[in-house]
Amino acid sequence: MTAKQEWLAIADNALTKAYVPYSHFPVGACLVTKEGKTYQGVNIENASYGLTNCAERTAIFKAVSEGEREFHHLVIAGNTPDPISPCGACRQVMAEFCAPEMPVTLVGEHGVTKETTVGELLPYAFTEKDL
Repeated sequence: MTAKQEWLAIADNALTKAYVPYSHFPVGACLVTKEGKTYQGVNIENASYGLTNCAERTAIFKAVSEGEREFHHLVIAGNTPDPISPCGACRQVMAEFCAPEMPVTLVGEHGVTKETTVGELLPYAFTEKDL
């Protein structure tokens, strides 16, 4: 199994761990550090919908809370016919912690994928240089 296949499997496995009692729309993520360490994330819903946290942000926040700051790749998986796409909030958080050229793999049902980058997902990101 290649490293990328392993990352895809981690994100896919996360789908089973998502807490989605309201939408029934699980999302899984696998964030890979520059050193190759992986952080799994799931979406976690709340009855107060605005407090729901997406899988991508869960993975990023887990890694950052453990002291990680340099990331290599992000895989996002969903049970959607086409590759799943991150929401705007997740794109902004990715822009905060990940380089614009960092690869992002979007995954749908049956392993269908789309390769993109953080910069392609949010081309005019608001970052620290804008402050």
